[in-house]
Formats: sequence, C-alpha cells, structure tokens
Amino acid sequence: MKAVDLARTAVANTFRSKLRTTLTVLALFVGAFTLTITTALGAGVSSYISTQVNSFAAEDVLLVQATTDLTAAAEDDGPAEWDPETSTSSNTQAGGPPLAGAQAEPLTDDDLDTIAAIDGISGIDPVRSVSTDWVSTDSSAKFEFSVNPQSAVTVADLEAGAQLDHSASGFEVMLPNDYLEALEFSSADDAVGSEVTIGMTDITGATHEVTAEVVGVSRSSLFASGAGANNALVTELASLRTAGIDGADENSVIAIAYLESGLSDAQIEQVTADLSDAGFSAQTIEDQLGIVTTVIAGITGVLNAFAIVALIAAAFGIVNTLLMSVQERTREIGLMKAMGMGSSRIFALFSLEAVTIGVIGSLLGVGAAMLVGSGLSTALAAGPLADLEGLSLFLFEPASLIGVVLLISAIAFVSGALPASRAARQRPIESLRYE
Repeated sequence: MKAVDLARTAVANTFRSKLRTTLTVLALFVGAFTLTITTALGAGVSSYISTQVNSFAAEDVLLVQATTDLTAAAEDDGPAEWDPETSTSSNTQAGGPPLAGAQAEPLTDDDLDTIAAIDGISGIDPVRSVSTDWVSTDSSAKFEFSVNPQSAVTVADLEAGAQLDHSASGFEVMLPNDYLEALEFSSADDAVGSEVTIGMTDITGATHEVTAEVVGVSRSSLFASGAGANNALVTELASLRTAGIDGADENSVIAIAYLESGLSDAQIEQVTADLSDAGFSAQTIEDQLGIVTTVIAGITGVLNAFAIVALIAAAFGIVNTLLMSVQERTREIGLMKAMGMGSSRIFALFSLEAVTIGVIGSLLGVGAAMLVGSGLSTALAAGPLADLEGLSLFLFEPASLIGVVLLISAIAFVSGALPASRAARQRPIESLRYE
C-alpha cells in the first residue's frame, strides 16, 4: 500500500465510528480554541505594549526623579471646559509619565550632575515641564489644557499631520484627538495647519496667551495623556511663566537618563540601586508596564491551564477511540497482514488515523478562535477599550496558529502510538480466528 493509499484509507477509517470520533474531535477543539485565544491575547497585548515603549525616541532609558511617591495622571473622557473659578494651572502630573508624582521635588543642576556621574549612565536629559491653563480656537470655548513634558523625547502615534519639529523656531503643538470635537474641528485633517490659542498664568497672577500651529493630531497612548509642544513653544511658555523674575524658572521634576549600550539586566538593576542610594528613584519603561504584563500573563496562564487539561482529556479520548477501533478491526488487520502488509504499514495506518483526528480538531478550534477573537477585538475596540487606540486585543500570528496545529497533531500522534503499536503486533492467524 502506497503512502497516498495509506492516507486515504486512514481518513476513511477515522469516521467509521462517527460518534466516538466526533467526541474526541470536540475535546481537541476545546483545547485548540483556548490555546489559540490565549496565545493571540498575549501577542496582542505584548504588541501594544511594545509599540508604547517604542514611542520613546531612545531605547534603554530610565525615568529618574527625586522622590519615590508614585502617582498617575487621572484619565478622563475628554477635556473639561475651563472655569476661571475652579480650574488651576496644570503641573507635571498632567500628561506626565506614570513615574511622576505630586510630591516629586524639582531636580537641581547638582542633582543632574550626580545622576550623570552614576556608572552605566551615558547622558542625562531633563524633561522640562510648563504650566498651562486653557486652549481655544477663534470659534470655540476655552478648555483645560496640559502639555505632556515627555513630548520632547517621545514619538506621537499620529492620526494626522506630522511629528513636532524641535529645531523649528515657530510654535508647534501636537493636539490629542479628544480635543477635536471640543475645539470644533470636523476631523483630524481639518485641525492640522490651524492655529490654537494657549492661555496661562504667570507666577505674579497675570495671564498670557500664545498662538501655536497644530502640526499633528495624536492618538491616545499609555504615555501621552497631554498635548505635545516643540522646544520653541516650551521655552516661550516657561519664559512667560517666570514673568522675567530671576531664579523663578521651574526646574525639571523628571529626567531621562540614557543607559550605556549593551548593559545586562543585572547591570541595569545595579544602576537603579546606585540611583536609589543617591536619593533618586528610577524605572525603565518596561518596569512601569510590569503590572499590566503580569496581569495579562496571569490570565493567559490560567486559560492555558484549561487548554492543557482539555488536550490531556482529548489524548485519552484518542487512545480509547483507536483501541476500540483496533479491537473491532482485528480480523481486518489479520487479513491485511496475510496479504503481505507489513507491521510498519499497519502502525503508520493507525498513527495517521490519530493525526487526522488531531488535525481536524485543531483546525476547527483555530478557525473558531479566529472568528470569535476578531469579533471581540472589534467590539471591545469600539467600546470599553476605545481609549486605547491602536490596541488589537487578539493578534493572530501565522506562526502561532501553525504551532498550535502542529502541537495538537503531535499530541494526537503520541496518543495513537499505543493503539497503533498494538495493531502492528497482531498475528495474522490469530487475528483471522478472532470472533
């Protein structure tokens, strides 16, 4: 019997007992479905987090501040309308990184020198923050406004327009897309190239207005809850804030410490420890996202455990299905051997039957997982996860899908080895006498 004939016969024999085969396929289906969904969930979240981390213009950086009191900026559904009686100037919390806290002390020049002198740090870049009050256009009301102090070292996830030009002399602003409706822009493209007015209050209580051009509209991200401003605009706002008073310049609360290339995880931990000994707290971007990845890893781990249990149950189902098939086909096996079919061919025939069951179950599970996952991603992206633009909760990678099919096929092959071996050891005379 040729290989093609073996495969054709194995597929036909698989459905001799439709009920047993269907139940075994269903067990494999559950395992394949769960494994595919959890793999796609992990890939989707990991891809989104990697995108957020890569939004920083440089890799291998530490966010350093003088305190360890960590808070996060509050999230909102959009900008609140400016109220002169209740609204206050924004600080580094608004649009700042998760590391920035309300109790953080400003970093002095001596602090920056101390940080730069730590072994493993190749450079230091203070993140300059400015306080603003509101933003408006000629046709809109005034709305509370904050400038993300990290905009100098991040790359915006653009919905329209271009990145900030920090070498330009003109005033440029990167507008978050949740301001479009408030400022009466019909679309992101409509906002690009227009001018907005930014209002602020200096340390003497006097108000100032600065006009800036919108060069781009950014999507929401984990690191950009405020607007972006180029260096020229930040310098102008900081100058107006001090009202020309010497020594009133706002110092940076956060600094970006650039690590030397090629540092190992242990060396980075040592740099962090040295900074802590010097009175500073530091985190990598991955550290800040650690709790997110930990939660996702926990969820996928639990779901994978269910998938493994289902696959183990399916493996026993395959063993049972094929053992009963061997017993029912004892005389047939004896006849095939009597006609000259070797033990290796008999083993291959029953092994192919097991693999056929595995392939069918895995393909059905993978296909169903892709349909359900794609539907859930679309629904969640338009609902609860609408603020996390660019997030595809379930990311189905071809290599992972093929891996699931191959894994389950391998499990099916191993499970079918015992029944196939038993069939291969049958003696022709005894098998033909079997009643």
